[in-house]
Amino acid sequence: MLSVSVRHVQGAFTLHADLQLDGGLVALFGPSGSGKTTLVNILAGLIRPSHGKIVFAGETWVDTDRKLVIPPHHRRIGYVFQEGRLFPHLTVRQNLRYGEMLLAREARRENLDRVVEMLGLSALLPRLPSALSGGEKQRVALGRALMASPRLLLMDEPLSALDDALKQQILPYIERIRDEVGVPILYVSHARDEVARLATGLVLFEAGRATAIGAPGAILETVARPMAGLPAGNFIEGVICRHHEDDGLTEARSPGGPLFLRKTDLPEGTRVRVFVPVSDIVVATGPAEGLSTLNRMQGPIVECSEEGDGMRLRVNCQGQLMIADVTRRSAQHLGLGAGRQVTLLFKTVSIAPQGVFHKAQGES
Repeated sequence: MLSVSVRHVQGAFTLHADLQLDGGLVALFGPSGSGKTTLVNILAGLIRPSHGKIVFAGETWVDTDRKLVIPPHHRRIGYVFQEGRLFPHLTVRQNLRYGEMLLAREARRENLDRVVEMLGLSALLPRLPSALSGGEKQRVALGRALMASPRLLLMDEPLSALDDALKQQILPYIERIRDEVGVPILYVSHARDEVARLATGLVLFEAGRATAIGAPGAILETVARPMAGLPAGNFIEGVICRHHEDDGLTEARSPGGPLFLRKTDLPEGTRVRVFVPVSDIVVATGPAEGLSTLNRMQGPIVECSEEGDGMRLRVNCQGQLMIADVTRRSAQHLGLGAGRQVTLLFKTVSIAPQGVFHKAQGES
């Protein structure tokens, strides 16, 4: 759907991007200064690339060889910035309506009532931006972008200016946009939790280049951590299958076996991606009885390698690849090595509520 092959020189920085992206929410992830925002500004038409070609849905937006550049207002792109950038003299209703003013009536796909309901804006409609909180301003900015009936939605770190509490309030709204609107989204972020929760695909940027493209869990686990300084951990895929009201637990099915979480409000059948810190995993080689850990996954060690002062195990738990760290003394004492059957144990409380990410329908 989106084909990008560009090279752009900006002072001492050079961006090389050669990408083929489909729909869903694709996160552009990496440290500050790696080229993420430069790329979305090129897509938006705010920056003209030094050289290259951009094609969206069969329409060529940029072809420097042909000296072809489609202006921004003809690309039908919605752009949500780090700050809301609302018009201060217009009410929330008027800001939202502004998003459709430049569109021909036949090109208008969204309607105000649907956007207001989706983003919970009903009570805010008569207010001016000066009477809104930071989180409310970002919800209005999201709504204004949607009211423009965009063909492509760009979000440049839309939550970076908000505290953690406000981020948690807004993330479900972005999930609804991802799941219900049907517009491809490019989402710039260097926050692992946001990316793991929202993304259906991920492009990892480092020093102006895309160094990895693929499933969010796999890239965050195997590639992004050392580059971005992320803590070690496992992303476990699962489906909510039962809520245990009597003891405050939610159960999910995962390839590695039952997965017990603290009670969530996610309905049964919801696909989730769960993050478990590697530091909370205990390794056992025999029966693990008389322990409080509810989550237990078994399988053979497929790799045992040095990791700092200790050893890192990679364990195949019925198709769910898990990593665990042990000291060298423990590895020697337990006889750990490739092929050894082990049980990985971790507490329900090891999985933080913000570490349970609702996956999009159809996400691989």
